[in-house]
Amino acid sequence: MTNDRQARAARAEQMRKEREKAERKQRNKITVAIVAIVVVLIAAAGWGIKSLSDSNEKNTEVIEPKNLTESGVDFPATGGDVDNADAPLVEVFEDFLCPACGSFEQLSGQFLQDQAASGAIRLRFMPFSFLHNQSTNDYSRRATNVAMCAVDQDGPEAFWKVHNALYANQPSEGGAGPENAALIDLAEEAGVTGIDDCVRTERFVPWIDDVKDTFTDERDISGTPTVHIDGKNSEARTPQELQAAITEASKS
Repeated sequence: MTNDRQARAARAEQMRKEREKAERKQRNKITVAIVAIVVVLIAAAGWGIKSLSDSNEKNTEVIEPKNLTESGVDFPATGGDVDNADAPLVEVFEDFLCPACGSFEQLSGQFLQDQAASGAIRLRFMPFSFLHNQSTNDYSRRATNVAMCAVDQDGPEAFWKVHNALYANQPSEGGAGPENAALIDLAEEAGVTGIDDCVRTERFVPWIDDVKDTFTDERDISGTPTVHIDGKNSEARTPQELQAAITEASKS
């Protein structure tokens, strides 16, 4: 009996050791699996963060938007049968943060757009973003960028939709203007979608700086709004003054 008890005890001890060994092996497998999952999650998170960082990385290359005319954006005449080739060219140099530009647009923007739509004039927006220090988050250039993203992707009609929306929601100088996410929403509300990456990376900001320098040197532009009619500076600002200047230009 003593030998039997000892044999049973030995077998029980052996079984206990085997169970513990199996449990340790199972725990090791689970630990390895958990470690592998954690490594995968960390790698995925790192990749996601890098991808997000890459997608939001600001562009530093000078890239000119498509669909421009001499660095400006023409307002499309209504209908394909409108012949405005010989109509006076009205160029308006503006900064979307400029309060005087906002007042000018409220006073005479619709008048000029109506004149352009009828073919009485050729209307061209000329970007001149120079109020960098009048916003705490560089709204001047970013606002122009979202408008340039629109014309680059969808042409002048999209640009003018965003142009009008930007002036309708113009922030005050001295503070923070809408961030890029809000500018994307504003463009979508105006009917322009699909420009998210262009806006987030501020794709055309280097070009905006470049063209501002060009206009400063070659067109003698120093502030906004500046109006040129057939290349000549005009002090006209009200619809009546602009109409008189346009009529005079039409005679020459």
